[in-house]
Amino acid sequence: PTPLPGNSSCLCCSLPFYLFFLAMSDLYVSWSDYHRNIEQLAVKIYQSNWQFNQILCLAKGGLRVGDILARIYDLPLAILSTSSYGGVNNQVRGSITISRDLTMTTANLGSHILLVDDLVDSGVTLKKALTWLDRKYGFYVEEVRTAVLWYK
Repeated sequence: PTPLPGNSSCLCCSLPFYLFFLAMSDLYVSWSDYHRNIEQLAVKIYQSNWQFNQILCLAKGGLRVGDILARIYDLPLAILSTSSYGGVNNQVRGSITISRDLTMTTANLGSHILLVDDLVDSGVTLKKALTWLDRKYGFYVEEVRTAVLWYK
């Protein structure tokens, strides 16, 4: 694959995000670098001037990303559990499993949702999560944009 520029847009919705291109199969990041990357992502989201009222993370990978962004923006966090990797060291991409419902502390889901994850590989999980969200909560949702730390 060809490296992409550092400032790019999400494949699903054109929201700017901080992009890391992975040229190797494994990437090792310190916790301080990981947190700094999330803070840089928060800056990119802020610079987009998009107003959102709910953060939805895809767990497990996007859980820490969602938690930190929810604290930075002081917005409610909803969690959608997904699983698409298994096998040895959870490195084999397989079928996608999505939980039955969201975990959230608000009575209703927000109308403008920032959907976050740590990594986009093929984009299949994000697309399926967006379809799931529309089917289950489409009557609440006016707009969804996505943000991720890494694009593989």
